[in-house]
Amino acid sequence: MAVPKRKSSRSNTSTRRSAWKATAPTLVKTIENGKVVYSLPHRAKVVEDSAGTPLFMEYKGRKVADV
Repeated sequence: MAVPKRKSSRSNTSTRRSAWKATAPTLVKTIENGKVVYSLPHRAKVVEDSAGTPLFMEYKGRKVADV
């Protein structure tokens, strides 16, 4: 039978025994220019020109940062 070499702390014991499980992020489905786009809610998105060059970041229709 295996015997621990030293006493494990309460925090380590409870962390090991916890039943924490990862969850998939919730995505929001929107339609932009005829294309279906999935994005994370409450996150700024990068606005690109027609060539695909990033221009700036936008949140709720407002420019929030330069890229």
